[in-house]
Amino acid sequence: MDNHLPPRHAKPRNLAHAVISYVSDLIRDGRIAPGEKVPSEAEIIQALGVSRSVVREAMSQLQATGVVETRQGKGTFVLDRSAQPMGLQVPPEMRQHDVLAILELRLSLETESAGLAARRRSKLQLARIRAALDTFLAQCDAGKNDAANDTEFHLAIAQASGNTYLYDVLSHLSKELLPRARALLGDLPRDTPDVFIERVRREHEDIYGAIARQDAESARAAMHTHLNNSRERLRRALESQGAKG
Repeated sequence: MDNHLPPRHAKPRNLAHAVISYVSDLIRDGRIAPGEKVPSEAEIIQALGVSRSVVREAMSQLQATGVVETRQGKGTFVLDRSAQPMGLQVPPEMRQHDVLAILELRLSLETESAGLAARRRSKLQLARIRAALDTFLAQCDAGKNDAANDTEFHLAIAQASGNTYLYDVLSHLSKELLPRARALLGDLPRDTPDVFIERVRREHEDIYGAIARQDAESARAAMHTHLNNSRERLRRALESQGAKG
């Protein structure tokens, strides 16, 4: 755990806020993932030079805001904020125009997510993006339509953006709404497997490459191209289905 805690010399006037910022930075940077333990009281005290009461006050505030939870006798753990309820709701009778609307929302949010990730990502976060992409592409090569690993790729980028609100919204979209959207579109015409794999590989590698180079403008452009292409393919498929009907 010590590798999480490089010493800091500057201390803000509000010491509890310093601890909150410190733990939040570890979570935002991906050094502590949801479900993992935060540094112990002793480790934070040693690293920041604050008192035990300050650490406990900070942890109490983090717990009150749903960032962490304390488990008796086990320690304090990071919560998965994507599992927490949000105000974003879609009617139970999701229709095809709802799916297009979700894609438009993703286009707006994920374009900026990619740009922020290119500027802010750490080496560890870049490695996680690469790992998610490699797993996704391997599944595609094996002939599997692996939406779950595609989702992990996009969420790894959102986490690397350093904006927890952006990550939370995209997590909610990915885990609550996208599975329903994909189920609704199950019978629509699709590209042939070879065309699909080549397109997916090219578009995703363009996104990753720009983030790896820390080229924010190119990362935004690559993500915009990827999601806009998806939107246009969906629009054409819906029009084709309507014409046949």
